Amino acid sequence: MRRDWPGVSVVMPVLNEERHLEAAVSGVLSQDYPGELEVVVVVGRSRDATREIADRVAATDDRVRVVDNPASRTPHALNLGVAAARHDVIVRVDGHGMLTDGYVRRAVELLEETGAANVGGVMDAQGSTPFEEAVAAAYTTKLGLGGSSFHLAESQAGPAETVFLGVFRREALTAVGGFDESMHRAQDWELNHRLLASGRTIWFSPELRVTYRPRSSVRALAKQMYDTGKWRREVIRRYPDTANVRYLAPPLATAAIAAGTVLGLAGSVTGSRLLRLAWAAPAGYASVILGGSAVTSRSMSDAARVRLPLVLAVTHLSWGAGFLVGLRQRRG
Repeated sequence: MRRDWPGVSVVMPVLNEERHLEAAVSGVLSQDYPGELEVVVVVGRSRDATREIADRVAATDDRVRVVDNPASRTPHALNLGVAAARHDVIVRVDGHGMLTDGYVRRAVELLEETGAANVGGVMDAQGSTPFEEAVAAAYTTKLGLGGSSFHLAESQAGPAETVFLGVFRREALTAVGGFDESMHRAQDWELNHRLLASGRTIWFSPELRVTYRPRSSVRALAKQMYDTGKWRREVIRRYPDTANVRYLAPPLATAAIAAGTVLGLAGSVTGSRLLRLAWAAPAGYASVILGGSAVTSRSMSDAARVRLPLVLAVTHLSWGAGFLVGLRQRRG
């Protein structure tokens, strides 16, 4: 039996998380972990009651500390949290995430068993409304975002390019310079890229699961995916060798659909049969989305399945538009 469990610091960057924050912190504190455990809640300039909730939780449990994040950006929050952490194992958790039972304990065991610098598992997206349920399904189907191993529970354990959130060795984070604060999105992927380049290992295990709460409206989902697309283009600008079909498909589809729609409309106005053939692009895309939604194997309610084509279209086209537009100013 093990007797010397290392101390663990859970770093939680939060902004406008009044809906889920208390449950997320409670989920961490209820972990069955034999060693010392603390939660560092790093709070940005929220427009809701996030700060008040964080302060109230900290006042009732001395394992919780609150740190200010004036920049209100995720990589800044993560670096501030790591700097404030007391322990050598750093667990990243979001304010709308819930760790499954035994997550911290098993992650610490995997760090030792594999020698990895970072271990992580499955992003278990779960929705409480039909729209959120459809978004959760989009995360786990290859027609949506299910190309990465951490989106799929059936993925096999082993070395990985990146993992969801992550449990890190502090010394590894320090050695590569922490999170890049110029990467407002995709900072996890960028950090893991540097960890791999330094000769360290990233390890994926389906034993580790974090419940993820999807966006709850079309507007929120579109903004999330648009921003993700912009920052994915920045990742490829910085690391051209990482470009692949999975990341390039949304912008190519978006461009083809836009061009097909414009040319098709022109053909309808002018009577040109050749131009009207361009309608094949948006029509073909719609057929793929509708057909894929009908046969997706994920169990979901009828109300969610009806919304899935809309969710997939918003995901693809917002991501694609963000990628095509890119950042207004290059960071870093």
